[in-house]
Amino acid sequence: MKIKKNIHFEFDQELVREPLIYKINRAFEVVVNIRGASVNEQGGFIAAELEGEAAEVDKVLDYLRGLGIRVGEGLGSHER
Repeated sequence: MKIKKNIHFEFDQELVREPLIYKINRAFEVVVNIRGASVNEQGGFIAAELEGEAAEVDKVLDYLRGLGIRVGEGLGSHER
């Protein structure tokens, strides 16, 4: 069953140069719609909508958490 899930995630300086969205698009069968982002040399915040099978969306969340990224549900808000 396809779902849409709004998430937000924050990452630290060591992941700023990682192509996170690219890697998600290549590794998982989900559509990523970026709803907002703020990235600088100290870290970043991305709010996105994920669309795909529920199991695939869960795999994306597990992948991000496995990298040490803080993930939350909803689009969130962030001031950096």
